[in-house]
Amino acid sequence: MNLKITTWNVNSVRLRINLVSKFLKAARPDVICLQETKCPDDKFPLKRFARLGYTHAALNGQKGYHGVAILSRLPLDSIDARSYCGKLDSRHLAVKIGDRAGFADQLTLHNFYVPAGGDEPDPTINEKFAHKLAFLDEMHLAPDLRPDNNDRVILVGDLNVAPLEHDVWSHKQMLRVVSHTPIECEKLTTARKTGGWVDSMRQLTPEPAKLYTWWSYRSPDWASADKGRRLDHIWTLPMLADRVAEIAIAKNFRGASRPSDHVPVTATLEL
Repeated sequence: MNLKITTWNVNSVRLRINLVSKFLKAARPDVICLQETKCPDDKFPLKRFARLGYTHAALNGQKGYHGVAILSRLPLDSIDARSYCGKLDSRHLAVKIGDRAGFADQLTLHNFYVPAGGDEPDPTINEKFAHKLAFLDEMHLAPDLRPDNNDRVILVGDLNVAPLEHDVWSHKQMLRVVSHTPIECEKLTTARKTGGWVDSMRQLTPEPAKLYTWWSYRSPDWASADKGRRLDHIWTLPMLADRVAEIAIAKNFRGASRPSDHVPVTATLEL
């Protein structure tokens, strides 16, 4: 069977529910992982998702800021959320999909929203950047992100780092810009390698090909300038790495009416 999983920072789920609905009707993923939902759990538009067929939900939200959610056509066996850096700021969810969905082997799915880090890449004067670096360090050390290589685990989300040279429009010009500074790239890469994760997007589209999932609101000519960054990621453990048949970046949604600055990224796995 094929399993389609989408990750998307929607920058307010209630503001962009019509855009999300349009995407779900067109792409029909089995599971969609949302970040920056900016919505407390009791205000989340669950009925709208249910009408679209996504009747199973895991929510970790708060009013006005951050927030993650997982909506699924498939039943969820369990739901878990972890706090990072001692903050209850709704940046992680994990679900297990297994027996109830008819899977012979259980699959674990992590959904992350890593802090953006502000504008100044100096942790001594920018608390937001210091928080981001600490968050990445905790990802590196987290026991649940260092599973056995034989486990079926996927990690997706807005990790807010473009770690490779060709994940940004200009490596040289971006070295002092938050999201592509050497310290961020090193910490994210260390977390990935320590956990044994495979960068599935780059496995299918190796460098030097450019890959972007985010285009700034500050650029009115975003499409022609194409000064993007790959901030959204899909990692798999080796057990699943060769099962990723396709990854689709829905760039056209950046040009929608009232868009998010991120676009949906969908992995198709052959299980």
